[in-house]
Amino acid sequence: MAIKAPAQSPDAEPADLTSMLDRQGEVAERAKTTRVVSAETRVFARLREVWHSRELLVYLVRTEIKVKYKNSFLGLLWSMINPALTLAVYTLVFGVVLHNGMPKFVIYLFAGVLLFNLFSTGILTATGVIVNNAGLVKKVSFPREILALAAVGSAGVFFFFQAIVMVIFMVALHWAPAWPLLYLVLVGLVPTLVLACALGILLAAVNVYMRDTQHLVTVLVGAAWFWACPIVYSYQTEIAARLALHHLTWVYFLNPLTILVMTFQRVLYGRLTVPTTTAPHTILNVLPHWPVSTYVWGDGLVLAFALVLFYVAMVVFGRLSGNFAEEL
Repeated sequence: MAIKAPAQSPDAEPADLTSMLDRQGEVAERAKTTRVVSAETRVFARLREVWHSRELLVYLVRTEIKVKYKNSFLGLLWSMINPALTLAVYTLVFGVVLHNGMPKFVIYLFAGVLLFNLFSTGILTATGVIVNNAGLVKKVSFPREILALAAVGSAGVFFFFQAIVMVIFMVALHWAPAWPLLYLVLVGLVPTLVLACALGILLAAVNVYMRDTQHLVTVLVGAAWFWACPIVYSYQTEIAARLALHHLTWVYFLNPLTILVMTFQRVLYGRLTVPTTTAPHTILNVLPHWPVSTYVWGDGLVLAFALVLFYVAMVVFGRLSGNFAEEL
C-alpha cells in the first residue's frame, strides 16, 4: 500500500504523516527514532496508542482509497464493477453451464462473495503493508499496527460499495432478504473484521522477515480458502450428507469463515429450500434448517477465536516490530 501526501491548500489535509502525528500530540523528538515499538510494550498500552492515533488511521484509509484509483476515470466504480463481472462469470459457469438448479443463484453467490471479499482484500493488502511502506516505517514515529488496520479499513469501504451492488441485484431480480434476520448481517460482519485485523497484523509482521509470506497468503486465500467456503456450492446440497456419513462435519466447520458465509447467505438469500430449476416439482435444500440461535452461537465462537488471535497477533507484532527498521 503506497502512501502519498495530498497537495497542500488552505483547507488541505496535513502535508505528510509527520505533521498528522504532530497534530495528535506526537512531539518531534519521537519522530527521530526508528525503533519505536518495544518488545516489552504491553498489548493494551499499544491499543491505547492506536486509539489515540485514530485520526491517522482514518487518514490512511482515505489515502489508500485515493491512491488505488488515482488517475482512474471510473474511480470507486471499479470496486462495484469488479465483483459484478466476477459474479457474471461464476453465474454463467455454475448456474447456466453446470445447471446447479438453484433459482436466483447470483444472489446466493453474491452473499458469500461479499463477505469473503472483505476478508481476503483486508488480509492480502495488510500482509505487505509494512514492506510497501518501508520508508514511512523507518522515518516516522507512530503505532505500526495502524498500517495493517488501515488496510482492513479500506477493505471495509470497498465492502460498502459492493453491498450497494448487492442491493441493486436484489431489486432487479425482485428477491427480498429475510427481513426479520437482517441483524445477523452485523453478527457475521463483526467477527469477520476482527479476524481480518488479527491475521493482517500477524502476517504483516511476519512478512517483514519472510518475504515469501505475501506470495503464500495470496495462493492460500485466493485459491484454497475460497473453495473451502460454501460460496459457489451449497453446503446442504453438496457437502453435508457426505461429511455426516464419515462423521467429519466438525472438520468442515474448523474453517471460521464457513459459518460466517452461511450467516450472510441465510439473511441475504433468505431461503432454506427452493424449487429446483432443473427438475419440476423437486425441492432443493440450500441451507440447513438450523434455528437462528445456531448462527448466533457459531458467529460468537468465531468472534471469541478472533479476539484471542488478535491478542496473539499484537504480542507477536510487538516482539518483531523492534527490528523492522533494520530488516527493511
